[in-house]
Amino acid sequence: MELRRSRGARVLALVCVLGGVLLLVYPSDGALLRTIIAVGAIALGAVALVSALRPFRFGIHADGLTIRRPGLRRDIRWADVGVLVLDEPPRRDGRPEPPRLLLVPAPGVPLEPVTARHPIDGRPAIELLVLDQVREQPDQVSAALTRYAGGRFVDLLALRRAAFDTPDLPVGLRGYRMDRVDRLIRRGQDALMSGDAATRQAARGEIERASAAGLPIAQRGYHTFQTDTVLDALVAALADQQSTDRETAT
Repeated sequence: MELRRSRGARVLALVCVLGGVLLLVYPSDGALLRTIIAVGAIALGAVALVSALRPFRFGIHADGLTIRRPGLRRDIRWADVGVLVLDEPPRRDGRPEPPRLLLVPAPGVPLEPVTARHPIDGRPAIELLVLDQVREQPDQVSAALTRYAGGRFVDLLALRRAAFDTPDLPVGLRGYRMDRVDRLIRRGQDALMSGDAATRQAARGEIERASAAGLPIAQRGYHTFQTDTVLDALVAALADQQSTDRETAT
């Protein structure tokens, strides 16, 4: 499977260049300021356009991965792969970040440059791809990696959804601080995925203590009622897993 580069960067670069040109062509009051803004837009667009036109290839095939992109040119055999992880970084201001594909090499395989960490165990990793760079959807990339990489590939996006599928929380004035809520939800999801009773118990306790103490309020944050409902459901899911563990043990 050959991934196709996204057109978004080229479109944005062209918009910057054309916008700057139009500012230069049509004079008006405040000419100096307009000229400065126009030149800045043209320069920014030109740099982005050059980057967007650089060679790009990301191939997923029976022998491994073929990568040709700015900052990384490498052929990676499956034998050199310890684990491939499709992960989504924590949200920023309530907005999801684009998923990324990380590589942890097999033991003894040189690792450079270290640009990331395994999201669960913290092992050094290489960021191979941010998925907003390509047109394919995460599910399509995941299917190709599952087919060719087999057990070396872990789709944390799918595992988190299966463990606890979080709805998009509404945002408004005077709501819970978004980064704090997102960390608690991620903590609970990862605990549910872990398969470890002690980890789930610790996550449940952390969420319950945070809720009991009162989550911090921000000028702009998640609506309190919906957030409380989601966190209560997450605590219940963690408790159900613990009950299942006790029943299995007996």
